[in-house]
Amino acid sequence: MSRATPKSPSLAAVAKREDAAAALKRIICLGLLDKSRKVIRREDRVEIPVLEKLGEFDMVVQDRPSFYRKLPDLTAALRGQIPEGLLRLLPRGWFILGEVIIVKVHPRLRDYESHIGDALLRYYPRCSTVLADEGISGQLRQPVRRTIVGSRSMTTHKENGVVFHLDARVVMFSPGNLKERMRMSRLGQGETVVDMFAGIGYFSIPMAVYSRPRKILAIELNPQSYQFLCQNIEANEVQDIVQPILGDCAVKTPQGIADRVLMGMVQVTNRYLETGIAALKPGGTLHYHQTIPSWQFPEAAVEEVKEAAAAMGRRAEILKCLRVKKFSPGVVHAVIDARIDRDF
Repeated sequence: MSRATPKSPSLAAVAKREDAAAALKRIICLGLLDKSRKVIRREDRVEIPVLEKLGEFDMVVQDRPSFYRKLPDLTAALRGQIPEGLLRLLPRGWFILGEVIIVKVHPRLRDYESHIGDALLRYYPRCSTVLADEGISGQLRQPVRRTIVGSRSMTTHKENGVVFHLDARVVMFSPGNLKERMRMSRLGQGETVVDMFAGIGYFSIPMAVYSRPRKILAIELNPQSYQFLCQNIEANEVQDIVQPILGDCAVKTPQGIADRVLMGMVQVTNRYLETGIAALKPGGTLHYHQTIPSWQFPEAAVEEVKEAAAAMGRRAEILKCLRVKKFSPGVVHAVIDARIDRDF
C-alpha cells in the first residue's frame, strides 16, 4: 500500500499577474487555497498559497512564505481576572488605526473592560489607547466610542503607502474597505473626478497618489472630517490634484464635468443618486456604494442605479458588482460600477 506524499506547508501555484484573479478564483472553487498564508506578488507573477500540488499550475515551494498573523487569545490572557462564565463573551476581533485599538465590548463585560484594554496593549506594545466601539450615530455617521485605556485618540494610520491623520473617536475609518480603497487607487488617471462623500480622503487620496487624475473635487459635509481631509491632502503632497470642498454634496456637486464619480457613503446614498449621475459627462463612470440584503445582491442596488438614470433620460450600463464587506447580519456593503450614457 503506497503512502501519500506529505503536503508541503509552503506550496504555491504560480500565475502571471494578468491571470492571477482567474487563478485565485479557480483555486478557491477547488477548496485548495491555504488561508494561513498571503498571496505574494512578484514583478511579473503572483504566487498563490495552496494546500496541495495542482497539475494545472506551475508550482513553487516558497523559501519565505508570508503568514497571516493570528489574533491573540484574550481568554488565555484574562482567565482569573474575569469570571469563568463570562470568558465566552470576550471579543474575538478588533482593529488597529495607527496607535489606537478599537474593539466591541459585550455589555456584560463593562465592569471588566479595563482588563481587556490592558491585555490588548500588552499584545500590541506600539499602541497606546484602546477605544470601545458602540456603533454609528447621526446624519454625519460619526462613530460612538469610549476610551477604555489611554488618553490619545489622535493618530496617524499608514496604509498602502498613504498617510491618514485622524481622530479615531470622531471620524470613521473602516479597515474592511481596504480592498476597495486599493482598487480605487488604480483608477482615474488623467480624469476629472468628483468624490461626493470624501470623508478624510479614503478614496480620493489613494487615487491621487497612485493614478494621478487631472483633478479630484473632494466634497465633505462634516467639518471635523474636512479638517483631516485638508491635512491628509498636504501630508500626501497631492494639493495639485485634490481640491477639498466643505459642504453638502447635494448642493456642491457640479453638473456635467466629471469622468468619474465616487459615492462612497452607504444607507442613504440613493438619495443622492441623481446628483451623482448629473455630475457625469456622457460615458462617465459611477461608483455607487449601498447596503442591501445579501439575498438581493446585486439586483437591488443595480435597479436603483438603472431607475435613477432612466428618470433623468440616461442609460446605465452595469460594468461590475462587488461585495465590499459584510455590513451586518444578512446585509452586505456593495458597490456598483456603471457607465452612464445618454439614452438613445
